[in-house]
Amino acid sequence: MSAIGVSPSRGTTRAAAGTASRGGVRGQIRVLLRQHRRALWACGALLLLGIGTVVVLRIWVTVAGRDELCADGDTTPCGDDVYQPTYARTSAETFLADGGTTMMVLAVLVGAFVAGPLIARELESGTFRMAWTQSSAPAQWLAARLAVPAALTACGAVGLILVYHWGRSQLMNSPYVYGLGWYQQGVYPVMGPVSVGYVLLAVAVGALIALLVRRTVVSIAVSVLVLGLVMKIQQRVREDFWPTARVLDGRRPKGDVWWVDSGMLTATGKEVHWRDCPDAYAAADPDACMRELGGVTEFADYHPASHFWPLQLVETGILLALAALAVLLAFRVLRRQHG
Repeated sequence: MSAIGVSPSRGTTRAAAGTASRGGVRGQIRVLLRQHRRALWACGALLLLGIGTVVVLRIWVTVAGRDELCADGDTTPCGDDVYQPTYARTSAETFLADGGTTMMVLAVLVGAFVAGPLIARELESGTFRMAWTQSSAPAQWLAARLAVPAALTACGAVGLILVYHWGRSQLMNSPYVYGLGWYQQGVYPVMGPVSVGYVLLAVAVGALIALLVRRTVVSIAVSVLVLGLVMKIQQRVREDFWPTARVLDGRRPKGDVWWVDSGMLTATGKEVHWRDCPDAYAAADPDACMRELGGVTEFADYHPASHFWPLQLVETGILLALAALAVLLAFRVLRRQHG
């Protein structure tokens, strides 16, 4: 994947055209792998860097664990009221707490690359006509530009998910682990198939925007904005993808749970939320405002750890449906523009 704005040399273009003429979609795939080999190597290096960082952190935590006096990672005498982890453990927690955010940034970069250098640049420069005058039809040309990044990024996402789980598992043996809850925004996206859904959506959206805009820089900007908006919306509504559980009278469930909402129920069963009393926690009697609104019984809605997979699968299904819709629209736009 060559740099943005740099067109391939004549020799490369002729070789690519010759390759494309011999194999339809397969020929186009070989062309893409040849033209963008530098970016492929760069992506591979980034993937190895991410995997290597997690491996190094896990080894570091294991080696530093020799200084831990207790099984939970405490470096103070067991039973002491003060919990002091090793620097290796806190560093690993800090890094892995942003694993999901990093995955989302990578998905946006994938969408920007597909939208700009991979498709829009060819449409803007007119080099796509050379491929179409050979044996590759417009649909084959687009199919190759969807298949290559989709396959490579999906495989890379799966690899990162597995390595992340492996690295995180060692830290979760401590009752004081911080920032690695399965539900947290910086962790959740890289914990399951949602990551694959996001990179596939990024490829599809990037292709659609490139065909609509047909300008390299503008396509990159629009794809970043669209993908960022989709991610923000998904983050805001994620808690509603599966029905929550509820506890009453201040009871607290065990385990790593995602607290979603809390408040009080009136005598008629109507919900009164703490957000309706913004100054309640600063007051001497924080429940006074809730009682004035008719609150009688405390309630709290949450997602237990058992909701992880339903939430992941529902969100992944939504992302894949959006990706399929974007692909369908991309082929329809291509057919309308070029027959």
